[in-house]
Amino acid sequence: MDLNEAKWRKSRRSGPDGGQCVEVATNLPGVVAVRDSKDSGGATLACTDTEWHAFIASLRTTP
Repeated sequence: MDLNEAKWRKSRRSGPDGGQCVEVATNLPGVVAVRDSKDSGGATLACTDTEWHAFIASLRTTP
């Protein structure tokens, strides 16, 4: 998957100290990509828009 055009943004929940930070790119057609901001060249998780929205919805309903 070509992520050269990905526009990464850090999670609003990420702390300022660079701890456990996540970046997400939602500008790619039909794909949402997620990576560790401390390792921008490392592994990237990619899923469909539908899968991403289901994941986020499950987080919001988890106590």
